Amino acid sequence: MEEFENIQPYNDEEAVAALQKLARHPAVLVISKYIFPELPINTLKKMLLDVKGVDDFQHQIVSKAVSVVVGRSSSGFTYEGVENLKGIGGTGKYLAVSNHRDIVLDPALTQWMLLQNNLPLTEICVGNNLLANGVVETLLRSNRMITVIRGISAREVYLSSQILSKFIRSEITSGKSSVWIAQREGRTKNGLDVTEQGLLKMFDMSGEGDFKSNFEELNIVPMSISYEYEPCAFRKAREILIKQMTGEYHKKEDEDMHSILTGIRQWKGGIHLCVGEPLTAKEIEHASWYDKNDRYQAIRRILDERIISGYKLWKTNYMGYDLMNGTSKYADKYTQEDLEKFKEYTEHKLKRTDKKLDKNALRDIFWHIYGNPVAAKED
Repeated sequence: MEEFENIQPYNDEEAVAALQKLARHPAVLVISKYIFPELPINTLKKMLLDVKGVDDFQHQIVSKAVSVVVGRSSSGFTYEGVENLKGIGGTGKYLAVSNHRDIVLDPALTQWMLLQNNLPLTEICVGNNLLANGVVETLLRSNRMITVIRGISAREVYLSSQILSKFIRSEITSGKSSVWIAQREGRTKNGLDVTEQGLLKMFDMSGEGDFKSNFEELNIVPMSISYEYEPCAFRKAREILIKQMTGEYHKKEDEDMHSILTGIRQWKGGIHLCVGEPLTAKEIEHASWYDKNDRYQAIRRILDERIISGYKLWKTNYMGYDLMNGTSKYADKYTQEDLEKFKEYTEHKLKRTDKKLDKNALRDIFWHIYGNPVAAKED
């Protein structure tokens, strides 16, 4: 296990030690007041000091925090397809490949769904760029975080990918744990959910058999999460526009933390999670008939099709589509009052933008973030 020392989640002993240390951090009092407003301000501190291990932390604290976030910042969380996780053969463990819209909420809500159905939780692949904040690091690594190393050289990326691939495969094939991973590095910024081919190559790296057996034993399950009001949509639109203007975008030191907090607190309307059908042996076999990179493209097409199919469209998506195209194609999906309110919502967000940015361009990108999922389903 020394090979995986830098990327594996905390074990029970490590989590207890880290959470006891965290209990004394000033931020805990602020978080406690948010999660348990009617209880004494040291409630969370006492709970952290009493944690017995990783599972206990998830059940006693994390699930309650997620419940509070859903209750305060959404109109409800729904899900479908849980039965797809109950008939998985082999070890019964799987690799969940999900679209990625919010840094923390996507995996957190997935775990919450599993808890509600008395299913084992997964480990979660998260980039080490989020570990700069000590509080966030403790919370994530105590919550089954597998660390994905980023910001390294091309050679280091290859070696790191080999270790990550081996660890993921080991967790699944040994029956120790299922694993959740996003379909691409970073969140989807433009509303188009596309799986990175490099991710699929990484999965295959650690396999000791042929292409078919390497993918078959991972039990890949596509997942789709959708938000009626896209978390951090305005931040994403701003990033896209700056990149279009300058050719690059440099994150500020605390930007990821701000995105996490914005995603948690911002109103999200409805939230829906769809657990898709696992990739079948026949589908993987058909993909194996292709040559080299075409095999990975075949797997990617299956994943993307399932993820896009499972993505729930909200009236905000239909309005975004019509606004970005200047049409009324989906006018039957919303009322004129809905449209006016969505326009007002857009302008409210635009008021907070940098004066140097083109508001018309920013508005168009913002609407595309909402409308592109509709366009993806049309293709």
